[in-house]
Order: sequence, then C-alpha cells, then structure tokens
Amino acid sequence: MIYLRLIAESIRFAWQALRANMLRTLLSLLGVTIGIFAIISVFTLVDSLERNVRDSMSFIGDKVLYVEKWPWSFGGSYPWWKYFQRPETTVREFKLLDRNLTNDAGVAIFANKGGSTYKYRSNSFSDGMLMGVTYDYSKVSEIPIEEGRYFVPQEIDASRNVIVIGKEIAETLFPFGSAIGQELKVGGQKFRVIGVVEKQGENIFGAPNFDQMGIIPFGSFSKMYDTGPDGLGTTIAVKGREEDEGLQELEYEVRGMMRNIRGLRPRDDDSFAINRPEMATQAVTGFFDVIGLAGWVIGGFAILVGGFGIANIMFVSVKERTNIIGIQKSLGAKNYFILFQFLFESVFLSLIGGGIGILLVFLITIIPQDMMKISLSVSNIVLGLGVSAVIGMLSGIIPAVLASNLDPVIAIRSK
Repeated sequence: MIYLRLIAESIRFAWQALRANMLRTLLSLLGVTIGIFAIISVFTLVDSLERNVRDSMSFIGDKVLYVEKWPWSFGGSYPWWKYFQRPETTVREFKLLDRNLTNDAGVAIFANKGGSTYKYRSNSFSDGMLMGVTYDYSKVSEIPIEEGRYFVPQEIDASRNVIVIGKEIAETLFPFGSAIGQELKVGGQKFRVIGVVEKQGENIFGAPNFDQMGIIPFGSFSKMYDTGPDGLGTTIAVKGREEDEGLQELEYEVRGMMRNIRGLRPRDDDSFAINRPEMATQAVTGFFDVIGLAGWVIGGFAILVGGFGIANIMFVSVKERTNIIGIQKSLGAKNYFILFQFLFESVFLSLIGGGIGILLVFLITIIPQDMMKISLSVSNIVLGLGVSAVIGMLSGIIPAVLASNLDPVIAIRSK
C-alpha cells in the first residue's frame, strides 16, 4: 500500500506542477512529444509499409520457387544480355518436374497476356489480364473465391472454356446480377464464368492483381496464344512444404533436375533463374532499416532536448518543495521514499509527453489513405511509452537523488 500511496502522491505533485506552471511544463514536454512522435510515426510507417508489401505480394504466394527465364532484380545494374539467349520454360519441363520432384507441395505452369478486353453484350472491360494456369496454381497462389468455385481437374485436363474472373471485371460486365453461369468473350473466345475472386484492392506497387484478371485453363490459353520459345513466356511455380522453412532442399532439387533436363554440364552456368518472393522482401528490408535509423536519430535529438526540459522541471520542483522534503524526513520519511517520489513524478511527466506524441500518431492513422493502410500497433505504443518512461527516469534521477540526500534541518529552514 505504501507504494500505491507513493505513486498517487507523486502523480498529485506532478499534476500540481503541471497546473501551476502550465506553459513552462508544456514547453519542456514538447521535446519528448516531438521525439516520441518522430520515432513512433517512423516505426508505424515502416511496419505499415512492410505489411502492405507482404499483402501486395500475396498474389505470388508464400514458400514458392519460380523457375523462369529472367531473374528478378531489385536495384543495381541488370546484365540483361546474359539472360537474353536463355530459353523459356516449357510444358515438357513442367511435366517432368511435376512427375519427379519429391520435396514439393505442388507444381504449376502459367502464362499471362496483358491488354485483354472482356465483353458481355454491350459491356466491356479493357486493359485486363488473362492468365492460363494448371490445376495446382491454387496451391501456389492463394485465390480467395467469393462466389462460385475454382476449376476441377477435369476442366483443366480437357482445356474447357471456363473462367474465374476478378471482382472489377464482374462488377463491370455484370453490374445488376451474378456473373456465375454467364458467358463472356475474351480474345475472340467465349468462356463460361464459374467463379469470382474476392476484391483485392490496389497495392503499393501498382501491379495488376486478381481484380483485373481472368484465369482460364492453361490448355485453353495455349490454343489462343503461342507459348514457349516463340511466344509468350511461361513460368513454372513450385510450392514448398510447410516444414521446409528455408526451401533449400527444394531449391537444390529443382536446380539439379532443371540442369539435367536441359543437359547442362557441371561447369555450365544455369540457363534459367529460380526466383523467390522473399527476394523482394529482403530488397526492401535495407530501405526500412535506413528509415528506422533516421527516425531514431531525429527522435533521439528531440528526446534529448525533452529530457533536459524535464530535468529542469524537476530541479525547480525540488527547489520549491525543499521545506516540504525537510518536514517529510523529520517525520520519518526514508531517503528512498523521497527518491521514488520525485522519480515517479519525472516518469509521469515524461509519459504525458510521450502519450501526446503517440496520440498525434494515432490521429494521423485514422486519416483515410488510398494506397496504403497505416495502423498504430500495440508494440509501437508499448515502445513509445517505454522510451518515455526511460527518459523520465534518466531525467529525474539526479534531482531525485539530490532531494533524497537533503539534510532535514537545513531543508526545513529553507524558503
């Protein structure tokens, strides 16, 4: 109970100091407020960016290896001339991988065609994307069906003219009813709609997603467009097992099998690329680290100024309450009681400044954002309050020690 009374009394003294010298206290707390605001806003932005990057990349799947002609590149020079002569992946290679791989959870091949126009009666949707896939594509990439269903193996094997469309296409072509069972035309061919994908929304890359895409069996796609060496490029996607955290065994197996299929000798370079979604995440991690460091530097200077401000308030508070301290000690108050009293007061003042900074960040997050949803996480709130508490302790420790070591007789005589 004594500690609860101590905390309550410290809060009361801090509140009295805040009310008695409102302008001085607020100006002193401004540094902590700005510092916490800078740090937490940067970390909130970084966390939101990372979350949106992962969400934007969800359409390319998780734990997936993509075997294709061109390697992914993120920054720096790109020696395209080294990859220009590489052959495209083929259906034959897909079938061999699908038949012989042992560490996979699914293998699919797909190709896509941009600039496709979808038509239904007088309605049309321009500049969409058409993708041809094999059955296991639903294992490689999550396809959240809102209405209808995904393909069955018989539809894929028979190359039937059935299609799963994105939400924007469905809303444009069928604004007054369900798209399921309707026939639309794309690429000069008629397709029966069997499914509609949930709305994905815009992503921060501005890349096309399932909203503007139609998905058809790979065989149907190949009848409409040439694929392979002389046509549209194809990609083989290999899904890893959940227990294979690093996908190392699967990557070794895929690389060895592809080299064997293409007849490469031991000293020959790979004539294909194995790309992974994590490569994009790793590429932006360094950028996020720089932003986070900048936030700590900017916020650190502001917090340093705020810490001096709180220390100044505490020195003034000790000076103004010296006789009260003398009375308390003459009545039996221990040194630690006086120490904690001023230390808690300093922490409380610092938490007020940090709380205001966090509140400002929260107010920013509730502003509607078009491209990216920004949200303040509990971990960042805890971080802000924790940093504020530490600054309060560091700023108040010296004044608190001086107050606890005062001689009661001299303190009572002071004015």
